[in-house]
Amino acid sequence: MLWALSKSLGSQEGFDEVKACMTSPLAKFVAWGLFSALLYHLVAGIRHLVMDMGVGETLEGGKLGSKIVIAVSAVLIVLAGVWIW
Repeated sequence: MLWALSKSLGSQEGFDEVKACMTSPLAKFVAWGLFSALLYHLVAGIRHLVMDMGVGETLEGGKLGSKIVIAVSAVLIVLAGVWIW
């Protein structure tokens, strides 16, 4: 992805080449996979910030928080897939 960013910012021809490459199903799948990992990491990080404020530090709160993280992440990942495809 860093290579694609560098190439697309280098010239108009590079941008057109990356744009053509990103239309393949494999490239879309890889982009979706990377974006999915980033979204999960973001939602889990927000959970940890909330826990640092003292919310959900019990065992029950931790279990509920993890279920919420998985549910929110799943929704965001599906939406990212719709956006990418």
